[in-house]
Order: sequence, then structure tokens, then C-alpha cells
Amino acid sequence: MQLYNSINQTKEAFVPADPKRVTMYVCGPTVYNYAHIGNARPAVVFDLLFRLLQRKFGADHVVYARNITDIDDKMMAAAAERGVKMAEVAAEFEAAYLEDMSALGVMAPTMDPHATHHIQEMIDLAAKLIASGNAYAADGHVLFNVPSFAEYGELSRRSRDEQIAGARVDVAPYKQDPADFVLWKPSRPDQEGWDSPWGFGRPGWHLECSAMAAAHLGKVFDIHGGGADLKFPHHENEIAQSRCAHGTDQMARYWVHNGFVNVDAEKMSKSIGNVLLARDLLKEAPGEAIRWALLSAQYRQPLDWTDALLEQAKTNLDRMYRTLAALPKPDAPADPPVGVLAALEDDLNTPAAFAALFRAARTAKTAKHRASLEAAGALLGVLGHDPEEWLAGAGAGDVDAAEVERLIAARAAARKAKDFTEADRIRDAITALGVTLEDGAGGTTWRVG
Repeated sequence: MQLYNSINQTKEAFVPADPKRVTMYVCGPTVYNYAHIGNARPAVVFDLLFRLLQRKFGADHVVYARNITDIDDKMMAAAAERGVKMAEVAAEFEAAYLEDMSALGVMAPTMDPHATHHIQEMIDLAAKLIASGNAYAADGHVLFNVPSFAEYGELSRRSRDEQIAGARVDVAPYKQDPADFVLWKPSRPDQEGWDSPWGFGRPGWHLECSAMAAAHLGKVFDIHGGGADLKFPHHENEIAQSRCAHGTDQMARYWVHNGFVNVDAEKMSKSIGNVLLARDLLKEAPGEAIRWALLSAQYRQPLDWTDALLEQAKTNLDRMYRTLAALPKPDAPADPPVGVLAALEDDLNTPAAFAALFRAARTAKTAKHRASLEAAGALLGVLGHDPEEWLAGAGAGDVDAAEVERLIAARAAARKAKDFTEADRIRDAITALGVTLEDGAGGTTWRVG
């Protein structure tokens, strides 16, 4: 199994430190608003990796932590705007996030550590960094001293000037260096916070993930995942904090990052007004179709979200469900097609996996073939519905699926008898029903429209 390791900028064989405890940490949501399609992509991508790791190493041997950030300046702003506590905002939007991701076929991780449940670990981590000389307290703040860590920047490969510019750091008199970042900050009396050796305050975002990852997965773990936008400064800062606090030569052995989601070739932005919420899309399309669309590009590549992309995903699923419906029901499980597995184990190459799935579908004839296709679907997180039920609600409207299948069989018989006039007549009758036929090497498939 191969994964692209961002820190080495190369595809490498994935070998866990302990095959009986494969560990993965992924930066989860800051729960102050609804999840948009860009938030959904890492949830779906790392759910796929979670499924693949479980298949390869055993479900009981994979530990997947996806955190919940429920203390953050954005959380505080949202709570203040509504005149409620942060916990109330967090509870509402965490529930919405889990509901939306479940609709996209995202399984629950092994654990979902919450930042507010790990405040003491964060305080302890900051104190360790002060003791090691990698951090300092000043004016109620605790800051990480970036120049004290020579390897800072090895993940993002940014120069010193790029680090300072990219971090958008505040110029503050208490900073020893412009690049230094906050581990702990003071809270005003009207803000929420916790008591600490440096006064009443709250943790910095970067510190939160370092503390939660160490608490649940250890000082060094196998995989750290997240969106490409987190490489700098978030993941860079996590590495600095964790390595200096624990005295290790790495934080995670593999760093895996998914690419951005653009909308109609433009970056999602509130100012443009093109932010697409997952729950709004779920009113327009089944969750499986949205998931298929999110997996249609290889995870490291940018994904351009368009109406056509989602429509094509629906069409592809309809084709697969029609194939399943035409096959006998299996009485025993089977392995996914070899080509699907090979593609996924090659750095989650989902376009190649979908292509292999369609190749297998074209030649599928038996109950075992159907079981194999369903196993591939389970690995990809799709094809989880009863085919007949899916097709009944897949946009067929008043189209009688059984009648379409009967006409396709009659057309095939006419073509076999070389009665092409009759075959053309039947095709015209099918077209009149609003159905499009697709003739291929594996037979004829159809779709509405």
C-alpha cells in the first residue's frame, strides 16, 4: 500500500509502526457553523482511508481520532453574537456536522476528542515547552519560540520570510520573534476561559491538536491527515510543539493532505457567495452521489465542483445500481475486484478505482460478481442501498423500469435475429419514454434523460 507523504514529498510504502495498532489523527471541524463541501472532502477522503486500513489490518487494529475544535476565537464570536455559551453553539453545530457527514457515508471515527476536554493536557504541554526553552511566557501569553526549533518549515518548505508572511502573525511587543505563535492567550473577564499558571485564558488552536493527538495516539503516530490549507501554519506548528515537548524526531510518520475544492473553477469565498453547504446539497442529491463526486478526483488534486460533476455522479450510480439489479442476489460475501483494490492501495487513486469498478460491472454475470461489486461499494462507501429501492427513487419519475428492461431484451432479440428495422423501432419506443440507451461491450445500460 502506497501513500504520498507530504513531509518527504514522495509516494512511499505505508508500513505502520505496529500493525496491530495502526494510528491516524485527522483535524476535524471547528463547530461554529454548518459544514461546506470543502469541509466534507477531508471527512470523505479520510473515511475512505479508514475503511481501507481496516480492510488491510483489521477493524480492531485501526485507531482513528478526528477531533472536534470547540474552543476557538470563531467559536467565541459566534457565541457572543447569539448571547449564549460556546458549549451551546458547539453542541448544535457538532450534531449538524455528524448528521451531514453520516449522510455522505462517513463512518464514526474510533474517537472524536474534544478540545474542551483536554485543557489540562494543553496546559501541561505549554509548561513543558517553557521548561525546555522552546516557549516563553509574556504579558499573560505563552508563545512558541520559532527560532529555537531549527527544523521549523520542513513540512511546508517555506523560507523564513514566507513563514512570517504566511502566518499573518500579529506584531506584538511581547513577542521575541515575529514568527512566534501563541500557545496560550488571556481571556477578558467577559470571555470564556480556564485558570492556568499564566492567568485566566484559553489555548491556541495549534496547541489543541498536539495535546489531543498525544493523549490518544502517543508521542509519535502513523498518519496525520487534513486539508492542504492546514500545512502551514497549523501542521507546521503542531510538529514544532510536539517534537520539542516530547523530544522526538517526528510527530507523525506520514503526513497526508487532500486538495482544495473550487466551485465552478473559483475558490469558495463568502465574498463571492459561492460557499456550498453540505446540507443544502443533500436537498438536491443523494448523499452517495455527493460522496461519489467528492471522490471523482484523486484526493491530492484540486476538485472543481460543478452541477455537471454532481449530475455525472448520479448517472454513474444509476448505472451501477442497474447492473446490481440485473444480477442474482448473492448468498455469500466476496472480495472486491482486484483492480479496485490495487487502485485504492496506490495512494487512494479513486478515478482508477471507479474505472476498475465499471470494467468489472461490464462483465458481471453471477451472484458472486454482484457480491464482489457490493464489496467494492462498501470499501468506497457507495452502493449501500437496495438496487430496486434506489432505482425507484433515482429520478426515474413515471418510467417503468421493468418495461424498459423488457424492451431492451426485445431489442436485443431483434438485433440477434438481424431484424434491424424492429430493433430501431424498439429503440425509438424506449427513447420516447425519456430513456437513453448506452450500448457497450458488456451489454446495454440505460438512464433517464
